[in-house]
Amino acid sequence: MENLNSAVDTLVHGSNTLFILMGAVMVLAMHAGFAFLEVGTVRLKNQVNALSKILSDFAISALAYFFVGYWIAYGVNFLQPAADLATENGYALVKFFFLLTFAAAIPAIISGGIAERARFGPQLCATALIVAFVYPFFEGLVWNANFGFQDWLKAQFGATFHDFAGSVVVHAFGGWLALAAVLLLGRRNGRYRDGRLVAFAPSNIPFLAAGSWTLIVGWFGFNVMSAQTLAGASGLVAVNSLLAMVGGTVAALLVGRNDPGFLHNGPLAGLVAICAGSDLMHPIGALVTGMVAGALFVWAFTATQVRWKIDDVLGVWPLHGLCGAWGGIACGIFGQQAMGGIGGVSLASQAIGTLLGVVLAFAGGLLVYGAIKAAVGIRLTQEQEYYGADLSIHKIGAMSHD
Repeated sequence: MENLNSAVDTLVHGSNTLFILMGAVMVLAMHAGFAFLEVGTVRLKNQVNALSKILSDFAISALAYFFVGYWIAYGVNFLQPAADLATENGYALVKFFFLLTFAAAIPAIISGGIAERARFGPQLCATALIVAFVYPFFEGLVWNANFGFQDWLKAQFGATFHDFAGSVVVHAFGGWLALAAVLLLGRRNGRYRDGRLVAFAPSNIPFLAAGSWTLIVGWFGFNVMSAQTLAGASGLVAVNSLLAMVGGTVAALLVGRNDPGFLHNGPLAGLVAICAGSDLMHPIGALVTGMVAGALFVWAFTATQVRWKIDDVLGVWPLHGLCGAWGGIACGIFGQQAMGGIGGVSLASQAIGTLLGVVLAFAGGLLVYGAIKAAVGIRLTQEQEYYGADLSIHKIGAMSHD
C-alpha cells in the first residue's frame, strides 16, 4: 500500500509538473507574438529594435524575477540545494517558470507603446525595476493574499478580488505602466503636424497578423494552464477564451470597418478581457465580454491617437490597460449566478481591485520612468529617431538589398 501511495504521488506530481511546464512554454511562445505584432506595426527602420527589445526584456525579466520579484510576490527563493528544488518533480521550479512568463509580459506590453523613440539601455533598466519590484508587489497582493488585502475585501464585500489569469494583474497593469511611459516619452517626431494626425502606416501586415495568431494560440496556455494543476484544468476556461476571442474579432471587424490592424487586435482585446473571469462565466457572458472589449479597443485607439494626441504606437493602453480593466469589472458582472456564471464574486471587490491595480501601475510607471528620465534620459535624439532605432542602436537594418 505504501508503494502504491508513493506511485500515485509521483504520478500526480509528475502530471502537474508537465501540465504547468506546457503552459509555460505556450506563454513563452506568446513573446514571439508580441515581437512580431510590434515588428509588423512599426516602420521598417525600427523592426530590428522591436525584435531586440522583446528578447532582451525577457532575459532581464527572468533575472529580476528569479532573484527578487518572485520572492517579493510569494516569499519563495531558490538559494537552496538542487536536491531540495527537485522535490515533487521540480514543480516549484516550473511554477516559477510559468509565472515568469506572465511577469515578462509586462515589459513586452510596454515595448509596443514606446516603440520607435525609446532608448534601449534605459528601457532595460526600467524592465529590471518593474519586474523586480513594481509588478510583484501587486501580484502578491492579489495572487498570494499579501498584506491582508484579499482578506479585507472578503470581510467587507463577501468575496475576494478574482482575477483567474491576469486581466488586471498582468494586462491592465502593463497597459497603465505603458501609458505613464508613453506620456513621459512624448510623441514621435512628425506624428502630428498643425494639430492633425499624420499616418505612419504599418510596415508589414503579414508580420502583424502572424504576431496576432501566435498570441491567440499561446493564450489558451495563458488561461487554461492558470489552473496550475491538471485536476484544475477546465474546458469552461478554454471555451470562454474561444468565444471571447471570437467576440472581440467580430466587434473589431464591424466597428473598425475592415481595417486589418483593428481586425487582428480585436481577438487580443477579447482575450485580455476574459482572463479574469474565464473560470466563472457562462460562454455567452464571455462572448459579450469579448465583443465589448473589441469595440472598446477600436474606439479607444482612435480617440487616443486622434482626439487626445497620445502617441501609443501599438495601442497597448487601449488594448491591455482599458480592456484589462473591463475584464476585471466584467468578471464581477457575468461571473454572478444571476448572469449564468458560477458565482462567488463581488462587483464591489472587482471594482476596488481593478482600481487599485490601475493606480499602482500608473504611479509605478511615473516613478520608474520619471526617475530614469531625470537621471539618464529615455528618448533617442532627433537625429537617431530620424534614421531609426535599427541603425542608431543596433547598427544594422532589417533587410539587406545586396
